[in-house]
Amino acid sequence: MNDVLHDEAVISAKKAEKIAYENNKLHKRLCRQVGQAIGDFNMIEEGDKVMVCLSGGKDSYGLLDILLTLRERAPIHFDIVAVNLDQKQPNFPAHVLPEYLTKIGVPFHIENQDTYSIVKRVIPEGKTTCSLCSRLRRGILYRVADELGATKIALGHHRDDILETFFLNMFFGAKLKGMPPKLQSDDGKHIVIRPLAYVKEADMERYAQVKQFPIIPCDLCGSQENLQRKQIKAMLRDWEKKHPGRVENIFSSLSTVVPSHLMDKDLFGFTELKATGEAVTDGDIAFDEEPCATPAPNIVRFSGLGD
Repeated sequence: MNDVLHDEAVISAKKAEKIAYENNKLHKRLCRQVGQAIGDFNMIEEGDKVMVCLSGGKDSYGLLDILLTLRERAPIHFDIVAVNLDQKQPNFPAHVLPEYLTKIGVPFHIENQDTYSIVKRVIPEGKTTCSLCSRLRRGILYRVADELGATKIALGHHRDDILETFFLNMFFGAKLKGMPPKLQSDDGKHIVIRPLAYVKEADMERYAQVKQFPIIPCDLCGSQENLQRKQIKAMLRDWEKKHPGRVENIFSSLSTVVPSHLMDKDLFGFTELKATGEAVTDGDIAFDEEPCATPAPNIVRFSGLGD
């Protein structure tokens, strides 16, 4: 009997050790990816006051947690202040965030604005309220950033959000437009950053479980999730499952743009383009196969004009 108990204890200890190892590896990976994004896009500079927008969801909790870790290691000094906008949604647990932020010792500000009533008054019953809610929230956060003296506004959008937005704009807006890691705000007064730009949503989900963040549901207002975004999310997950690496390649393509091989006349001077008689490294080899194409059996592929 004692031997059985001993063996079970050993197995349990090994499982706990493995879990701790994997959790530590996840934390290191997230810190590395966030640190890389910050460095690649010069998101945070010496003396910055970073306003982390905290919604109570897994992503904003994770963003705050990782930025606090990186601040301790950074070669520069910057301050962090957490901000939550209490939009007076029904059943919103107003005590959760103040208690959490007080516990971890982070300066914070809770902004109370009843945007819920405005949205419910303007948007017809049954329609998605997210768009108007987002615009109202954005304007309020810009004002709060001014009042707090914040130099950067940090949002918790991750890699999947960026990809979903890219396809939403392409499929429904007819634009090649994504969600940039760093941009100037609509009012021209602020710099908005997305330090989670390189981070997968699945990693944020697991990290939230590991850290046991006090998650606040995002459906308190009763609004349905944007169905178009939901479709795009399902499409990307299906691709990742059936074609591993495809989603990663798409994400990488967002930072490897060749304007001369698209069709935006404002982005590239097609109308003024002339033959110079000199070879160019990024020219068009007209009869090359598509990138990574694998010839199918029994199909003859043309290799030149004479074939």
